[in-house]
Amino acid sequence: MDLLSEKLVPEHAHEVKEEAREFATEHIEPVAGEYYASGEYPWEVLEAATEAGLVAQDIGEEWGGSGYDLQQMLAMAEELYKADAGIALTIQLASFGAEIVEDHGADWQKEEFLKPVARGDQLTGLAVSEPETGSDLAGMTTAAEKDGDEWVINGEKYWIGNGVEADWVTLYAKTGDDPNDRYGNYSMFIVPTDADGYHAEHIPEKMGFRASKQAHIVLDDCRIPEENLIGVEGAGFYMLAEFFNHGRVVVGGHGIGLAAAAIEEAWEFVHDREAFGKTVDEFQAVQHKLADMQLGLQSARALTWHAAERVANQENAGYWAALAKTKATEAAMDCAEKGMQLHGGRSVLTENRISRVYRDVRIPVIYEGANDIQRNLIYNQAPM
Repeated sequence: MDLLSEKLVPEHAHEVKEEAREFATEHIEPVAGEYYASGEYPWEVLEAATEAGLVAQDIGEEWGGSGYDLQQMLAMAEELYKADAGIALTIQLASFGAEIVEDHGADWQKEEFLKPVARGDQLTGLAVSEPETGSDLAGMTTAAEKDGDEWVINGEKYWIGNGVEADWVTLYAKTGDDPNDRYGNYSMFIVPTDADGYHAEHIPEKMGFRASKQAHIVLDDCRIPEENLIGVEGAGFYMLAEFFNHGRVVVGGHGIGLAAAAIEEAWEFVHDREAFGKTVDEFQAVQHKLADMQLGLQSARALTWHAAERVANQENAGYWAALAKTKATEAAMDCAEKGMQLHGGRSVLTENRISRVYRDVRIPVIYEGANDIQRNLIYNQAPM
């Protein structure tokens, strides 16, 4: 059963997709259960992914990466997330936020910060969300103030991937206080994690994505050079809006991979199990559940790949990105729920992959903008 066939994938992304599939089979699937149980950071898998050319390859060739486009990143995400969501997110987060520096930063910033990430010598992260503010980008309170030739940052960030492990983070902070221009009050900064006043600790154990690490960051008079401002002051909100349009399409790939994993597990289980004198797959109710799972996956996948093309061409990007993210992540939730039902009592055993998938699918519906926020975007940006 090839649920993630090449039919919808542009030809230029086929090679990336195949490389990701082979890597997932060899390096992720054999250790996924072990890392899920331990909750440890998968350094060895990340190192292997770097050697395989699957880390930080969204960074442009000029700065040492492969310059993968949105469709290539989506092709890779589908395959990696089908193998294990936590490990896949660790691989993806190795360069998270670097795209903002590449698109808006100065050449010296790209030279100093992007090249080590592209080589695999450094990790980065994106620090946006806060303990009391998740999806309201114009409501964040972490603030940066000029003091001579430095910026002084105070506040907190929460759910920050690689907040402990990263060498630097791309951080979103308030730099203005104009009530008539809420969206123009924010800027983006490069913040080294060894800067004075930067403190980070891992968030306690999560129910899903356990091989990926998120952090609570406290910035206490954290000082960085004034040249660490990315682009121009006050443009941070607009940088993030563009960045998240691409990111949400890739999150659609997270959902597709997880949905495919749920279907594979359920399909194998019901075809190998007997009840009432026949294999479970012979019951029509079971067949209908599996059919509904296929409907959910394939419709979500078709929409996501269509959205990838629209977003890549800047055609009402916010609308299509929100559609893809919402549909694919909710399809994953539905497939996991049905997969649990088809596994019966064995679904609750943590040793079974379906139970891991069931926990994991609860998370992508929240990150990169909760799905209720996506519905706001879909309504407000609908081409009506």
